[in-house]
Amino acid sequence: MTEKFGNPSSIYSYGRESKLGIETARKSVAKILGAHPGEIFFTSGGTESSNTAINAAVHNLGCRHIITSPIEHHATLHATDHLHCKEGIKLSHVKLLPNGHVDMDDLRRLLSESTERCLVTLMHANNEIGNLLDIHAVGNLCKEFDAIFHSDTVQTVGHYPFDLRNTPVHFINGAGHKFHGPKGVGILYINENVKIDPFIHGGSQERNMRAGTENLYGIVGFAKALELATEHYEEHSAYINGLRMYMAEQLEQHIPGVGFNGDLKGRSLYTVLNVSFPKNEKTEMILFNMDINGICASGGSACTSGADAGSHVIRSINNDPNKIAVRFSFSKQNTKEEVDSVVAKLKELM
Repeated sequence: MTEKFGNPSSIYSYGRESKLGIETARKSVAKILGAHPGEIFFTSGGTESSNTAINAAVHNLGCRHIITSPIEHHATLHATDHLHCKEGIKLSHVKLLPNGHVDMDDLRRLLSESTERCLVTLMHANNEIGNLLDIHAVGNLCKEFDAIFHSDTVQTVGHYPFDLRNTPVHFINGAGHKFHGPKGVGILYINENVKIDPFIHGGSQERNMRAGTENLYGIVGFAKALELATEHYEEHSAYINGLRMYMAEQLEQHIPGVGFNGDLKGRSLYTVLNVSFPKNEKTEMILFNMDINGICASGGSACTSGADAGSHVIRSINNDPNKIAVRFSFSKQNTKEEVDSVVAKLKELM
């Protein structure tokens, strides 16, 4: 920040140095994700990236029917609802299986019955229950019906290996803070065969695709964090998943009536554990009591936790009024001792 302070859009030497930093970051991100540098665009985060992709599919790529799911992130749900209500775009929600996975037979039905070009927007991993989508299966289905496919990969970029040159997807997005990078910076991958107009208009930054002075330090930080996150993927993912499964086992042993939302032992994100506690006077205050005891957990997405309206994800898959859902998140920086401490405190709070 003290040496690379020039505006990347300026032609003088300080600006050229900053521009070089951005383009080096772009090449690094592209290499890690198996993409071409020209397919990577830097944004303010996952929300902007999703909105850009969804709006482009409608306004530039001829999609008049959006197919999504009821458990998507609000960046997707609110954007698709807006297009449905304000512009008359047809909107369908694919059915879910009891474990929260997308019903692929129903997705095929929706695509086959549609009389207009479809946008399918389904997240790679759910941010609350952790269910993983078979992104290749969905992509191939979209290819069969000439549909545009956007996948919100905010939860998986930096946590799983990608090979976008061999993945049938038109758009994906990522956010730096999901893998210990800076907040307020993200990426949008746009397949090289897709041509869209800018979502934010102004200057010619990001090759005329995203106007606004570039978040230089966020972009460089994003690339470095992604590099660090993927360097030891196998070791870190095994360690984190071990902590998650250990906590699940400990909760089953020590908390009567506990359950888990999503596909815990199947296709599931290794960083998230969504726990279902029996509802009573004590568990209704569980989030508050954990917070004052230094335990950070949530009842839903962090993006909506300020408003205690409950989780739309849990309501969609398991709307049991006698259960309280709590999401625990894990990283390589957590320890088994921390898990033991949380379980012990939960036993007291129950």
